[in-house]
Amino acid sequence: MPTTLTPDGFDWSDPDDWLAWFVGVPLRVLIIVLVGTITLAVLRRLIRQVTEHIAEGSSVLTSSRLKGIGKTEVGAALLKANPLANARRGQRARTIGSVLRSTANILVGATVALLVLTEVGVNIGPFLASAGIAGVALGFGAQSLVKDFLSGTFMLLEDQYGVGDTVDLGEVVGTVEEVALRVTKVRSIDGTLWYIRNGEILRTGNMTQEWARASVDVRVAYHADVDQVREVLRQAIDELEADQVLSTYLLETPEIFGIETMSAEALLLTVRVKTRAGMQWEVSRALRAGVRTHLAAAGIPLAGAQQIVVLDHSPAASPEDPPAHAPEVAPAASPTEKRPQAQENKGSPA
Repeated sequence: MPTTLTPDGFDWSDPDDWLAWFVGVPLRVLIIVLVGTITLAVLRRLIRQVTEHIAEGSSVLTSSRLKGIGKTEVGAALLKANPLANARRGQRARTIGSVLRSTANILVGATVALLVLTEVGVNIGPFLASAGIAGVALGFGAQSLVKDFLSGTFMLLEDQYGVGDTVDLGEVVGTVEEVALRVTKVRSIDGTLWYIRNGEILRTGNMTQEWARASVDVRVAYHADVDQVREVLRQAIDELEADQVLSTYLLETPEIFGIETMSAEALLLTVRVKTRAGMQWEVSRALRAGVRTHLAAAGIPLAGAQQIVVLDHSPAASPEDPPAHAPEVAPAASPTEKRPQAQENKGSPA
C-alpha cells in the first residue's frame, strides 16, 4: 500500500492532519481576509450614509422625532428652495465620499495584504522598504499633483466655494461650474471656461456666500439741496421695499449715508443694503433705476449734467463783418465773469 505521508509528516488520508493544517495558517489567512472585508464594508456604508446626509442637507445626529419632517410637504419645499445650494452640496458630498472610499480601500487592502504575506512566511521588510522608496520618489516627481489634490480636498472640506458661486480667484472672475480635487472650472463673464489647478489658487473671494451688500453711489451737483436729495433717495428705497419680489432679497432696511465726498463739482451720497447672497447686483440695478426716476421727477441734476461746453471751429470772421452766430455760454459760468465783447455790443445802434 503506497504511503500518503509527506516529508514533513503530513498524512493526506488522515482527517485529523487536515484539520490541524486548516486551523493553522489557512484559518488565520481566512480570518484576516474576512475581518478586512467586513471592516471595509462597514467603512463604505458609514461613508455612504454620511455623504447622503450631507447631500440632502440633513444632520446625521437628527433625533427620531424629527426624521419625519423632511418627508412632509413643507420639508420637501424647504429642501428644494435653493437648487444651486443643493447641487453644490451634492457635488461636495460626492467628491468627499469618493476620496474617503478610495482611502479606505487603499488602507484596508494594504493592511490585509501585508498581514496575509506575514502569515504565509514572506518577509515583508523588503516590501516596506521598496514602498517607502517608491513613495518618496512619487512624492518628489508628482509634488504638484499632490499639492493640487490636497488643496482641493481642503477647499471642499472647508466649503470655500461651490457650484454656482461667483468668485474672484485673482486673474479669473466668474461663476464656478465644477469643483474637483485637481481642478476648478470657472466660467467668466465673457463665456470663457477656465480650468484652474487647485494648488495654484492662493486667494479666493466668494461674492455669493452667506450674504452680500448692494451699494449705490449718487453724485449730485454741489448746489443741490442735500435734504431734498435724501428725501428722493428715501422714496426710491420705499419703492424697492414695496416690490414683492425684490423685497424678499433684503435682509436689512437700506441705509442712506451722508455726504461721503465733497468737491467743487459734486456731492457723493451712498445707499447701502444687506441682501441675500448673489442678489446684490439685481438689487443695485433696481435701486439705481428708482433713484434715477425720482431724481428726474424732482428736477435734481446729477453732477456734471448741468455743464454744456460748445466749441466753435468756424474760421475767424473779419472785424467789419458780424459773426455768423454767437458762441453759446455754459450755464455754469460765474456771474462775475466778464461777458464776451459780442454780447456787450449786441443791440447797440450801428
